[in-house]
Amino acid sequence: MLFEKPVGPNGEESGFPVLINGYGSARRMALALGKENVEEIGNEVGALVKAKPPAGLGEAWDLLKKGLELRHARPVSVGRGACQEVVKKAGEGGGGLGEIPVLKTWPKDGGPFLTLPQVITEDPETKERNVGMYRMQVLGPWEAALHWQLHKVGARHGKKYREMGRPMPVAVALGGDPANAFAATAPLPDGIDEYMFAGFLRRKSVSFVPAVSQPIQVPADADFVIEGTVDPAGEPVDEGPFGDHTGFYTPVDKYPRFRVTAITHRKGAIYPATVVGKPPMEDFWLGSASVRILMPVLKMNFPELVDLALPAEGIFHNLVFVSLKKQYPYQAFKLMHGLWGAGQMMFTKMIVAVDEQVNVHDTSEVLFYLGANVDPERDMIFIKGPSDSLDHATSVPNVGSHVGIDATRKLPGEGYARGWPEECRTSPEAAARAQTLLAAARGNRR
Repeated sequence: MLFEKPVGPNGEESGFPVLINGYGSARRMALALGKENVEEIGNEVGALVKAKPPAGLGEAWDLLKKGLELRHARPVSVGRGACQEVVKKAGEGGGGLGEIPVLKTWPKDGGPFLTLPQVITEDPETKERNVGMYRMQVLGPWEAALHWQLHKVGARHGKKYREMGRPMPVAVALGGDPANAFAATAPLPDGIDEYMFAGFLRRKSVSFVPAVSQPIQVPADADFVIEGTVDPAGEPVDEGPFGDHTGFYTPVDKYPRFRVTAITHRKGAIYPATVVGKPPMEDFWLGSASVRILMPVLKMNFPELVDLALPAEGIFHNLVFVSLKKQYPYQAFKLMHGLWGAGQMMFTKMIVAVDEQVNVHDTSEVLFYLGANVDPERDMIFIKGPSDSLDHATSVPNVGSHVGIDATRKLPGEGYARGWPEECRTSPEAAARAQTLLAAARGNRR
């Protein structure tokens, strides 16, 4: 939805249109990435990592990184970019962030929040870039609060700058190629530059220009770029509440203060935003696309894995359905432990494993086998591990329990000696006859 003439809380019309829900369906996600279907990209990723079977997940990611570089996806520097057609620096007048139509979404939000920011940071030692989508609360015309959680790479970069006693340069890109914002949300491991991944998706390297007030590179095609610093010695500021994708308000907490030094933008820039809340919302489609695109990497490390789904009701980390081709006792538990060790899957609270023929994208079908095949004492395992900072259910922040539920048919080696019953299924002949009769009935109605 494009709001061509948004009106702010003061009743004045903004000079910038607002785009919302640009990624809000499977079709729109594919269009944003220039494909008919995101599965096409998953097939390309699979081709990159199949040349040499990896020994583990880390090696699979290394192969993907090398493959991306071979596809000429490495970002390139250019002299000038559309993102700097208009330049406004702090201390030279202007309304700063107040000129951008940043949304306050829910009634009890602590203020307006940037919800689709590409937050760009660099490791002060290795100079490796990270791009994360960390929400930002506008605190004033030239300052904001950066919500990067304990486990995020941006927070790790901030810790290094703090230990060095140096101000941390940060750039925040808004808009531009939709592949850039998608890449910022993708659960990529350390060492894979998100903009390199975006270049692979687009089949064209992302172009960069130097920021005007900070020693950092910014994407040349962005609609807006907000430049600034995080003071290593500065006290953190109150951030929140925020009506989050969990469907609940995130309470007030302490996060770094971001001081804006410059804002640049295109002439005729469009401000991109997303609204999060109880699912399904736009972020569900972003997450689903990541799963489909990166599935080949998981399958290379877990050959028994058939499919994986993040149902909307699970809000990403809360619930995962996996199907597997089971060949030996307790293989479902083995797969669960492997997934908990794979990047951001460490936050998954509940994993339900089903047999290969079960459609994990049909929640009703998964629930049927969950009820039919599970003996709770035998088929559930509990572990302790890191939890999402936004998970309000844990007794203490960032640490919680996870449960794995094996809803596959049981083997004798798993303590089942009764003889597994046969499922009731219509014969192929009867099913074919029913389809013929239905097709004839539809033809008669026309």
